[in-house]
Amino acid sequence: MDIGTAILIIGFAALVAAFLLLVIGLVYSELMNSDIPRGVANRWKLHMVHGLFVGIAIVGRILHRLGVCHQISFLRWFVACFLTRLNPVPAGLRVKDMKFSDVPVRVYEPTTVCDGLRRGLVYFPGGGWVLGNIDSVDEVCRHIAKETNTTVVSVRYRLAPEHRYPAPLDDCEAATCHFLSVAEAEFSVDPRRVAVGGDSTGANLAAALCQRLARREIGHLLFPCAQVLIYPALQMADFNLPSYQQNHAVPILFRGRMAFYFLQYLNGDMSLCQDVLEGIHVPNELKPQYEEWLSPSNLPAGFLARGYEKHPTPEYDGQVYHAMKDGLEHEVSPLLAEDADIQKTPPTFILTCEYDVLRDDGYLYRKRLLDLEKDVTWRHLAGGFHGMINFFNHCWLGFPSAVQVLDCVVDYIKQL
Repeated sequence: MDIGTAILIIGFAALVAAFLLLVIGLVYSELMNSDIPRGVANRWKLHMVHGLFVGIAIVGRILHRLGVCHQISFLRWFVACFLTRLNPVPAGLRVKDMKFSDVPVRVYEPTTVCDGLRRGLVYFPGGGWVLGNIDSVDEVCRHIAKETNTTVVSVRYRLAPEHRYPAPLDDCEAATCHFLSVAEAEFSVDPRRVAVGGDSTGANLAAALCQRLARREIGHLLFPCAQVLIYPALQMADFNLPSYQQNHAVPILFRGRMAFYFLQYLNGDMSLCQDVLEGIHVPNELKPQYEEWLSPSNLPAGFLARGYEKHPTPEYDGQVYHAMKDGLEHEVSPLLAEDADIQKTPPTFILTCEYDVLRDDGYLYRKRLLDLEKDVTWRHLAGGFHGMINFFNHCWLGFPSAVQVLDCVVDYIKQL
């Protein structure tokens, strides 16, 4: 080996070592900023998983700044290659990839004998509108289909930032309406017993879709019989609710990350992130109504036990509002819809987790529904954290609490 080659090898090794040291240092810094309370189920395992996700996010951020690839593209690639595992289809289930009105879907059909028509569930994966895909919830949909003898349709809606609002919601509507129109003829499913649901931002899409369909009152199509909302993201007017304060640094979803996802869904302008977190995008004339719906006084005393400080009323900025105004519309923030729209929604299942920034969104939506005398089933996991369902049946990544989530969902769907 000549001296020049040796120098190149040493230089490359030094660059790799420097890169690894940089990543390790940044991961350590991020981990020090996280806070996993003792009440979280399997907290040390969550520490480990969080460290992995932080490391991947940091590598993606570095590659993005170097111009190699977009951070989100790298995250999608890593999740697809290393964190997504498709097992052989189990006995008693038929799985098919199809298209409903040009929207890719995966259909899970039980093969067991059924007296009469089956029930159906159209499921929208979470992932901040940027990461969710049908592979990531494959085990979840298989489990629901088998345990409830239900035909499940998982929807691969278009993702941000390539496709922003309302494209993902439009895809969910197209796939749902198609399924409702062919449910009986092509799948032996009772169209009067088809629910919609999802987790996190997928639950946001389910709630927004139910309100959209209710407003349109499409006469020739049946309406979803229920909405299944698993730790839903339902509003972007107030990022200082008690759950946002108490769980701001609890993995998998930090407070700032939720604002990031909303911005990716709407316009991609990350310079507005701190403005949105402070709340200066909310017009003064809307604040009284929002404060009525989002007041911490609407929450149970237990939700305030870990502390809460009233956030000072921020000064309104019209420029920020005009950049973000779609985020306050009911199709992005279903919790902020008028009574008349919420009144038309179907029976609702809501699951919340104690250690989740979105905990209060779910409970406050429950209160609005109950105030309008709507049928609501609420389940709360005292040791739960955001994103648990994505770890269902994932070997070393699995969390027992994910089974609790699915048990609650299965029990509800069996009643439909």
